[in-house]
Amino acid sequence: MKQALQLKLGQQLTMTPQLQQAIKLLQLSTLDLQLEIQHVLQSNPMLELDEGDDEAAGDATDPREPRTTGSTGEGPLESLERTAAGDGASDAYEPSMPEDLPVDTQWEDLVPSSAPAPPGPAGEGADYDIDSRNAGVQSLHDHLLWQLNLTRLSDIDRAIALTIIDATDGTGRLTATVDELHTLCAADFEVEIERDEVLAVLHALQQFEPTGVFAADLQECLLLQLKQLRADTPGLEQARTLVSRHLTQLANGDFAQILRRMRLDEAALRSILQLLQTLDPFPGQRMGADDTEYVVPDVFVRKREGRWVVELNPDIAPRLRINDSYAGLIRRADNSAENTYLRDNLQEARWFLKSLQSRNETLLKVASEIVAHQRNFLEYGEEAMKPLVLHDIAEAVSMHESTISRVTTRKYMHTPRGIFELKYFFSSHVATTTGGACSSTAIRALIRKLIAAENPRKPLSDSRLAQLLEEQGIKVARRTIAKYRDSLFIPPSSERKRLV
Repeated sequence: MKQALQLKLGQQLTMTPQLQQAIKLLQLSTLDLQLEIQHVLQSNPMLELDEGDDEAAGDATDPREPRTTGSTGEGPLESLERTAAGDGASDAYEPSMPEDLPVDTQWEDLVPSSAPAPPGPAGEGADYDIDSRNAGVQSLHDHLLWQLNLTRLSDIDRAIALTIIDATDGTGRLTATVDELHTLCAADFEVEIERDEVLAVLHALQQFEPTGVFAADLQECLLLQLKQLRADTPGLEQARTLVSRHLTQLANGDFAQILRRMRLDEAALRSILQLLQTLDPFPGQRMGADDTEYVVPDVFVRKREGRWVVELNPDIAPRLRINDSYAGLIRRADNSAENTYLRDNLQEARWFLKSLQSRNETLLKVASEIVAHQRNFLEYGEEAMKPLVLHDIAEAVSMHESTISRVTTRKYMHTPRGIFELKYFFSSHVATTTGGACSSTAIRALIRKLIAAENPRKPLSDSRLAQLLEEQGIKVARRTIAKYRDSLFIPPSSERKRLV
């Protein structure tokens, strides 16, 4: 084997640290981006928050205001990579402000101790409790223990009650039978425990709130709630009979058999069903509900003078700039450790600002292209949604599909029709009889609309839905209709049948 030297020419994209940082910021959500900015502010002394001073220039960059892409046709990431290869941080930094800015600022200088306290929430008095406002949501287990502490029981009965509460899940349903609870109590306690004693404690706990807890199954849960109603409630006894004997037929929608066995007319059965609809099959879910999570949109879409305008949310990231005081300390031709530290941090700060700018430019460009493609959705709703895939947007903005996927993941758009994730506007297509294409999102909207207008006595089957869509020029198989219906959490026609 002979060794030789060869010279080859080729092109390749080098993943420099600056490009990796830009890609990392591009795929961060709004919350993650804010955390990343806070981390960089704490670790890099060259960066500071821009408090709104218009005097700063040069490196003072507002990442919230996107700049237009140049006429070269290259995207922000490509432009960033080109700059990484040719541009570097200068040895000296000339501050744009001649005077020195204060480096250290005390909290007392910003907020004097004599400043009045901020007003409390509207409608609250002097006894407003900040702890109660910030307190966590009480779970079902804590609520049951709180009621147990208010109940007078013996030590043995209280220990049995604790065992029963521990055997209850988050919906309020018992996860163990009475025999299993008796076995647990007999093994844990030194004294002998009778099964009837466990059953008596269970019946006492079933009087707790919310009504229907500690039930073994759905039937017992509904009966416990019916037991708490007033005796003069219309249709109470018949509702108990229906739940006790004909719950299976009720679940299957077999109203004809229920009418025949209970010897009722449709008006009486309708009244009973209305009473049962006021009950809660999972009463424990009302306790310990998670706090509402609010979505902060990255992009706003508004209609101005007949045109749809896309704007970045100015609150998704704080305004950053270079700290002129620290940057002015950098000296030319100084290789000391302190000067090298300042120079390196200045370079990292500049790259971070450019990465933020690149992120905003890419996000705005992709969102604008999505709005241009889905203008009919903004005008008329889901039924006018057009088919769209990542390749279409990538080709329009001259970027790679992986970049479009990063931009559209966990990014949200605020429109007059609501807040949607950018990925919501992408969907597959189904061919139409006229040779065109229809979005799967539009087909789901049509299915929801047809089912909402159906006769509850004779709900539309999947085959009938396919026929109705074919009459509108959309040819969809019955299996596809069933798949779309399941994705909308709509039960089949046999379970949608109602007595009207």
